[in-house]
Amino acid sequence: MDGRESRGKQMDDGGFLVVLVIVTIAFFWLLTPYFGAILWGVVAAIVFSPVHDRLLARFKGRRNLAAVLTLLTILALVIVPALLLGISLVQEATAIYGQMQAGKMDIVSIFENFRGALPDWARSALDSTGLTDFEAVRRMIGSSIATWLQNIASRALLFGQGALSFLAALGVMLYLTFFLLRDGDTLGPRIMRAVPLRPDLRDELIDHFVVVVRATMKGTVVVAVLQGIVGGVIFWVLGVEGALLWGLLMGFFSLVPAVGTGIVWVPVAIYLLATGSIWEGAVLTGCGIFVIGMIDNLLRPILVGKDTRMPDFVVLIATLAGLEIFGLNGVIVGPMIAALFIAIWQLVAERRGALPG
Repeated sequence: MDGRESRGKQMDDGGFLVVLVIVTIAFFWLLTPYFGAILWGVVAAIVFSPVHDRLLARFKGRRNLAAVLTLLTILALVIVPALLLGISLVQEATAIYGQMQAGKMDIVSIFENFRGALPDWARSALDSTGLTDFEAVRRMIGSSIATWLQNIASRALLFGQGALSFLAALGVMLYLTFFLLRDGDTLGPRIMRAVPLRPDLRDELIDHFVVVVRATMKGTVVVAVLQGIVGGVIFWVLGVEGALLWGLLMGFFSLVPAVGTGIVWVPVAIYLLATGSIWEGAVLTGCGIFVIGMIDNLLRPILVGKDTRMPDFVVLIATLAGLEIFGLNGVIVGPMIAALFIAIWQLVAERRGALPG
């Protein structure tokens, strides 16, 4: 009788485990349309939890008020500036694309003038690459830029058509952030107890997860935003057309280790110097090295410190792979997965005596 009861209990446990896995997979599948909103809601709650804690202490434990004020801070510092930037970007892309369509901006003529201004050795090096067929340049460069600008410009129409979906995703993110901020102290322990790991391993991994998210946001996104803003302002002061687009590109490439903002401002500086705009090219070169570049060199160690301790090549591969798989969300997801992978294997090595505990 005891043997039959034991086997029946094992079968019941196995059946429950199957149901648990199926229901969990179905739930995550249900959430996939709002994956980005949920991800950024969790990230916002983690990053701004210190602000919420200070407000909670200031207002003597009034959780709703502290959560609402933190949410208003997120709106003022992140959401509203991002929306204004997006609107300005679409307007600028539309204007530049209109100039290209009207023939006021000829990429091939710009390239030809640039080639003609180069010294003989540089022109010979350029000719050896086969980029002297201006029609090929028009097809390769002009069409690509036009298509890219057209895609950005078309976002205005797509946004109008998908405004309801966008507002729903934004609402989900803010709603989730509010409850995570307000009830995080009670939700956190309940979630941690459900994680099927030993308490010491579980606590270490979750602590590492929080550290990685904060370090990624502070050391990657904040630096990228600052470099994009500073770079865009420098381009605008120098009179370079499309300063907002250039600034956005610099901010984006700043997210990619070993690439950085130099992939944007260096070619523009070379073009300015080669076409006779010596002062503008020299100023852009100096600002690129001593202003834009120093933002990364000075701020990233201060903001991140030794929190993540990941090799640069791991961050590079994880970021690029994350962008490829998850789109913009991959900026967070890629390094986060890589950091957790390293943390788990470090724990395995430490417990096997391969590393000091």
